[in-house]
Amino acid sequence: MLTLAAEKKLEDLRRIIREKGNLLIAFSGGVDSGFLLTVAHDVLGEKVLAVTINSEIFPERELKHVKRSLDRTGIKHKIVQLSVLKDEDFAVNPYNRCYVCKKHLSWLLKQIAAEESITVVAEGVTTSDLDEHRPGIAASEEAGLWHPLAEVGITKSEVRQMAKEIGLPFWDKPPNPCLATRIAFGERITSEKLKMIEKAENFFIDRGFRQVRVRLHRGGIARIEVGKDELAMFFDTKKLEDICVQLKKLGFLYVTLDLEGYRSGSMDNAGENTKS
Repeated sequence: MLTLAAEKKLEDLRRIIREKGNLLIAFSGGVDSGFLLTVAHDVLGEKVLAVTINSEIFPERELKHVKRSLDRTGIKHKIVQLSVLKDEDFAVNPYNRCYVCKKHLSWLLKQIAAEESITVVAEGVTTSDLDEHRPGIAASEEAGLWHPLAEVGITKSEVRQMAKEIGLPFWDKPPNPCLATRIAFGERITSEKLKMIEKAENFFIDRGFRQVRVRLHRGGIARIEVGKDELAMFFDTKKLEDICVQLKKLGFLYVTLDLEGYRSGSMDNAGENTKS
């Protein structure tokens, strides 16, 4: 059951979407963009186009989720390829990496919108995102992308409440930002490292872990973060041995477990990475 304040925000969201007439929505497969897309499609129907940008930093598991979640919904959808690693300014992994990447993504989204005669490009940015270190938001704002959730004051927790209320199947899906967020700043981003991280995280997900990050630190160190309620799953020497063997096969030199568990922005807190 939504609060009166949340109901008012949802009503305001529908109103401002209706006023736009048509929309291109960047759909990453996450709850925020999925909620925005669902509401927009309910309001505007065929005048909404979902676009997913696939690149080296987008997990294959997420791409499969995107396809499954839109199957039989009637929502028009395009998957567009983009290689961000071709940009040296991104590949060297600077502190403003997300800004560099988002400039490319924003340009591509606006180009597709123009080709489809769509006047507005929207993203699922919430007010909670504005309180975090997210340089990519600045790039999208410079490009003129619209953030309707933030405009009406919707937070991340409210998105999940509203998504559940309107029947979004993946309302409780854990966040899963791009793979580059797992690599320490200054550590060059390569396709090999991204694939190594993705395979390592898939190893844990396939074994029942719900919230997991495999952070790559200098020197080939894998720092594993899982939800605090999942830490007990490591208290098995045979399982630990299997984890070490598998991750070293993937290319990690050292395998460590973060005893604090998963937390957003852990690498940023260490002065190495953005919140993820």
